[in-house]
Amino acid sequence: MELPFYLHYNQFENHYYDNLEKWFEQYHNTSETDYLKHLAELYSPYLYYNFANDGLQPEASIQIKDCFLPYHEKIGISFCTSCEKGKSGKALKGMNHVFEWKTITMMEYAQHILDKINRYLIKNNISSENVNIHDYINHYDVITSREGAGYCINYEQHQSTLPFLKAYLPTCGKTVNMVTYRDFIFSVRQIADFIDRKLRSVQAFEHTIYRKLKSEAKFRVEMSHQFLMMCN
Repeated sequence: MELPFYLHYNQFENHYYDNLEKWFEQYHNTSETDYLKHLAELYSPYLYYNFANDGLQPEASIQIKDCFLPYHEKIGISFCTSCEKGKSGKALKGMNHVFEWKTITMMEYAQHILDKINRYLIKNNISSENVNIHDYINHYDVITSREGAGYCINYEQHQSTLPFLKAYLPTCGKTVNMVTYRDFIFSVRQIADFIDRKLRSVQAFEHTIYRKLKSEAKFRVEMSHQFLMMCN
């Protein structure tokens, strides 16, 4: 079952039990804990653990390759061989891109996907008036298309962004809604707190978003310390 992804806390809270009922209709040998674990996986990518206040903070971002042509020397770049492939799988002549990793917000990512869809519609003479943008959100040719330099979309990574994109992208138009995005950033921590309260109420402490992200943050710090010790 594909659970709806909510950008507003009130919508999430108001539909919680409706979606739980649908969950039970589809999965008979299951429990509310399983439902909550699924919700935790859905929203945890948009949060991080903050050591300073021992709590969760919103962080709706994604790492992406920013590809360009190496006309001049630049420090900290790598060759992006995956960006050299066309639809036929053959390398494109003169398109030996280099790339550097860039972290962008999910709003920027959504706008980039929306731009790609609209360019595809124009290029293929498809009238945007009769098109639902959501029909192209996961269209392989659209998502993996390249026009020179720019962001290089990893199609496999893109799959993890689909719940957010389906909720956030408009069905038509060329611009994402900044106000809605700000509402999501404000709401996602409230949604996580709701999920964690429910998980604690059923004694499933180990599955809370808080515990998961705190554990991951500690692990990254430990790995960083070990790496520094090895370098020294």
